[in-house]
Amino acid sequence: MTPDTKKLLETVAAWPVEDQQELAEAAREIEARRTGIYPLSGEERSEAAAGLAEADRGEFISDEDMAAHWKRWTR
Repeated sequence: MTPDTKKLLETVAAWPVEDQQELAEAAREIEARRTGIYPLSGEERSEAAAGLAEADRGEFISDEDMAAHWKRWTR
């Protein structure tokens, strides 16, 4: 570990929780880039589980809503 990284990590404990979470997200993204594997956070895991449960129940977004989504985000 580099001295700069070690010094930074020593100060993180005093950061507000939301800043610590932001740092954790950045670290997960770096790790994903390096390994090709993205470890989900607890919140992401919960959201994914909820989405899979909806799919298991046959609850899908309509084709019209999906088309509107893509139109909005691909301008």
